[in-house]
This record gives sequence, C-alpha cells and structure tokens, in this order.
Amino acid sequence: MSGPGSIPTALTALTGVRHPIVQTGMGWVAGPRLVSAAANAGALGILASATMSVERLRAAVREVRSCTDAPFGVNLRADAADAGDRVRIIIDEGVRVASFALAPSKELIARLKDAGVVVIPSVGARRHAEKVAAWGADAVMVQGGEGGGHTGNVATTVLLPQVVHAVGIPVIAAGGFHDGRGLVAALAYGAAGIGMGTRFLLTSDSTVPAAVKAKYLAATVKDVTVTTKVDGLPHRMLRTELVDALERSGRAASLLRALRHASAFRKESGASWSGLIRDGLAMRHGKELTWSQILMAANTPMLLKASMIDGRTDLGVMASGQVAGLIDDLPSCAELVDRIMAEAQATLKTLSGAG
Repeated sequence: MSGPGSIPTALTALTGVRHPIVQTGMGWVAGPRLVSAAANAGALGILASATMSVERLRAAVREVRSCTDAPFGVNLRADAADAGDRVRIIIDEGVRVASFALAPSKELIARLKDAGVVVIPSVGARRHAEKVAAWGADAVMVQGGEGGGHTGNVATTVLLPQVVHAVGIPVIAAGGFHDGRGLVAALAYGAAGIGMGTRFLLTSDSTVPAAVKAKYLAATVKDVTVTTKVDGLPHRMLRTELVDALERSGRAASLLRALRHASAFRKESGASWSGLIRDGLAMRHGKELTWSQILMAANTPMLLKASMIDGRTDLGVMASGQVAGLIDDLPSCAELVDRIMAEAQATLKTLSGAG
C-alpha cells in the first residue's frame, strides 16, 4: 500500500497495525464507519460499545469486519452489569484488542488474554497503570488532562513520563495529540504511540453531523472547558449556552434532569433499571461519589447523543479535547494518518540533522 512508511514501535508489534496511532473509543462517534476507516488507514480503530446494546455490539463488530481486514478493537466499561456478555462477543468474533475506560478486573484480563485478545486499559493516574500492569494488561493508554470527556487535572507532559517510568508495558499517550510533531514528542517521552479522539471525530469519515463538526472547527482553545454539571465528575467539553445553563442550574433541577435521561438511556441501550442500579453500585465502589452523582452519570450518554447523532447542539453536549482549538480541517482518516506519519518522519529527519 502506498503512502508514508511506518515507524515500528511496541504498539505496532503488539497489535499488528501499520502505524502507532489509535483512534479512541468515543460513545456515539466511534461506530463501524469511523473504526473501519481508521483501521484501513493503518491506525488502530476502537469501536465504542458502552452506548450500544449487546446485540448491536455484535452487529457492529461484524460490520467493521466486513469493511476491513486490519486489526481493530472494542472499548467497553469493565463495571457494566453485562461486561461478561460483551467480552464473550469480543472473543467469539475474533476482535484483536479490548480496551477499557475503567480498569478491568484481574479475572477479566485473564479471560481475554487466555483467548488471545490484547488488553489495553485506559488510565488517568500512575497508580492505576501500575495496578493493571501487575494484573497482566498488555499495554496501557494514559490520558492527560488536555483530553476530552472524563479527565483528570495532570497534563500529558507530566503524566506520560511518570507512567512510562513506572510500568514495563507499552504506553500509549493520549490528550492533546493531533499531528506528527506530537507523535514524535510522545515517542521521545517513551510512549509506543498516540491515541486521538477529537482529531478522528473531526474527519470526513466521522458520522457526526456537519453542523456539529462546524462548532468544533470554530472553537478556540479557550472555548473548551471542564464542568462537573453534566454527571458530577470533571468532564471536558466545548463551552456552549447549554453548558453555561447547566453551570447555573441548582441541585433539584440537576436531579430531575438526571432521572429523565436515565430513563431515556435505559430504553436506548436496552438496559433494565436493576442493571443501571448495579452499574451505579459498581461506579460508586472505591470512589467518593454520592448517589446524586451516580444518578447524574445517566446524563452523559443522552446529552452526547443529542449532539453527536441528532445534531442538536442546543440540547446536547460536545465532549472535546483542548486540541479542538488547533484543528481547522476535515480530512479523511487515510489523509489524516498519512499526513501525521509524513510529518513525524520529516520531524525525525530534521532532529537527526539530516534535513
């Protein structure tokens, strides 16, 4: 296949992809079309399953498989009540990689690895990376505070070298990456590749409505904010009139909204109320979350769906990394990956004095 050559790393060797780039699993965004396009471009495409029913997940995996022969992965919540059913699909369908937004249990990791699946949890702290590495994870994705969605407050440039130093498995850097220079910087820190969400969202292969993409493209770095008003946890997204309204809303209004969205998500995902309660208990375990915060977590899927599927930016929210302020075009996944790799190689050449 023509295009720039690859840069072999521990990530490409582990997963079998051509380039050390991961398209992260974004709910309502990372569906079969985007994942297969990313995979065909030589990146590791990750299918987001948390917003899918179990039946839809199996169909989505088969749809991706019908569009590409390249390796790809599935992202899932380790604390979901039906996590075991989703793991079974990953194994049955021969998916190459399982990624997790929350640390999977030691038993879940072992089950996947016994079936030959590569396990890559996402973490936001060194201690979490150390834990999953000790449990047998094959690699870990570490997201700094610049990243979109649920985020921490430690910048990638501080968190990444800390994790690389702490674990002996490949580390994928996420949070603030969008070009070849960033890939080279991550490799210099000791990472085996980069993960990108917002940059892949803003491609022509993304199914996000055009009007929503236009909002992202128009955003400056200052238009990306962190709020706890959506689900009670720090969440990085574009600042909009809705986000401003949520910031001003009182506790009673937040709880009523959370109940409404919990009901809507239950119908959308096929989950039962008892399943949502079990998921809430799992989320609360080991964390200082109130029941109000757990209930508010039901806001996230439906508020994201309103924007990412329905195009209603007035009713939904738009998770975003700070890097949105640096992006001004909508290339295809193939064009994006080729551009990143060409720029990375040119940067390496310049650094070596050969340029």
